[in-house]
Amino acid sequence: MVASYPGLDARLMVGMEIHVELATKTKMFTSVPNVAHPDYHHSEPNSIIDPVVIGMPGVLPVINKAAVDMSIKVGLALGCKIANFTKWDRKSYYYPDLPKNYQISQYDLPICGEGEIEIPVNAEPEAPTKTIRILRAHLEEDAGKLAHEAPGGVAIDHSIVDLNRAGTPLLEIVTYPDFETPDEAVMFGQTLRDIVRHIGVSQGVMQMGHIRFEPNINVIITKDGKTYKTPIAEIKNLNSFKAVYGSIAYEYERQIDEWMQTGEVMGARSKSTRGWDDTKMQTTLQRHKEDEDEYRYFPDPDLVPVTISQEHIDTLRAQLPELPLVKRKRYAEELGLNDKQIDALLAEPATTALFDAVLKTGTSAKRAAAILLNYAAKRANEFGVEMDQLGITAGQIHDIAKLADDDKISSTAAADLFNLCCENPGDSAEELANDHKLIQVSDTGALDAMIDQVVADPKCAKAVEDIKAGKDKAIGMLMGQIMKLSKGSANPKVVTEMIKKKLQG
Repeated sequence: MVASYPGLDARLMVGMEIHVELATKTKMFTSVPNVAHPDYHHSEPNSIIDPVVIGMPGVLPVINKAAVDMSIKVGLALGCKIANFTKWDRKSYYYPDLPKNYQISQYDLPICGEGEIEIPVNAEPEAPTKTIRILRAHLEEDAGKLAHEAPGGVAIDHSIVDLNRAGTPLLEIVTYPDFETPDEAVMFGQTLRDIVRHIGVSQGVMQMGHIRFEPNINVIITKDGKTYKTPIAEIKNLNSFKAVYGSIAYEYERQIDEWMQTGEVMGARSKSTRGWDDTKMQTTLQRHKEDEDEYRYFPDPDLVPVTISQEHIDTLRAQLPELPLVKRKRYAEELGLNDKQIDALLAEPATTALFDAVLKTGTSAKRAAAILLNYAAKRANEFGVEMDQLGITAGQIHDIAKLADDDKISSTAAADLFNLCCENPGDSAEELANDHKLIQVSDTGALDAMIDQVVADPKCAKAVEDIKAGKDKAIGMLMGQIMKLSKGSANPKVVTEMIKKKLQG
């Protein structure tokens, strides 16, 4: 980014903290259902809590092994070193959405250590890549949620608390300050969201808070041969890529302007926490950031440390699917798909999984992509479901593709047959096509009789003369009549060739 003031060189420096809610069936330290799991997304406020969540005296937490395994998978996908030994710490602070007055987290021994990931620097095709270093990823429990208006947007003069989110397994990923533009931060966010969704650890619905971004932003300013660092501003709880981009771009300008006015530089207790106003497209000061010692971290006496064997790490590594960026490259280079097709196929994990399953049947990539991005996408949108919930099998899609490739069904019939297969999962696509008279008539004897009937019709006399004179556009008139006679089952390609042979020699 370019500084607004002449004679001043300014470089943006951004690190990211990303909170990923893990979609385990139950919460981090208790067996109560987890609101981040799709089965419980729409639970009534304060309906999935228990004595552990609200910190009643005498209760004891129990570690959720599934959350630990999911965290390890994310770490492996980000190239992190996985700890063989980790422990739990209490982070103490007072806030209405934290009934225990402390959060169980990991302080000095996180489950995932340093790693790195390659990202494209922007969304342009053939964009260069950049390495983003991961500092750590630690597992903790989420807090509850404060609302400042009643359900339905009704104004109230107080805040209300929903503790359904309290205790949800939360993986906090911390990067080094490697981002130099808002675009890079957004591309990292999109890449990470794709990863956690495709490896199956989070639903990744940002509007529900499944992934929340907190950029830590400051600016390195060089003026008159001297270098200055502005105080770091942490922007809290961003749940859209628009907000990530906008907050970073705004802070870059704000911090330069403020430095020009005050000369304030980074120092002890100079870090601030700011919020993002999506309407005004600007950040607002919330408070000055606490130092770590103000959280009074200490080991949680109620939880044993976790020991993770290398064998277990290797088992989880073997369970990881092909990662989205690797898959994107393969789809382009090996399958010959274009960027638009690849974007659509990778947009939803269910779409990607179905596409890969169809490829395993031997169906060509381009035919499989065409069927999924046309017929499947349309039906999924109409019924409001994911593609893996349509009912159709990869084998049925393969059979539809083969019938189309063999010129036995038209594109219209293929769409009808797709819908029939969705309604009759497991049935033979070819038998369904025969039963519903979708197979094209290619029998030259039957077609010849239809052509003769149409050619003899006085209504078609002019079209017949035009065709004889070499005007192929007139074939469409005869084709329409033949389609009426055949009830749409005549093979257009065969009919066209037969008309030309009959009338043009």
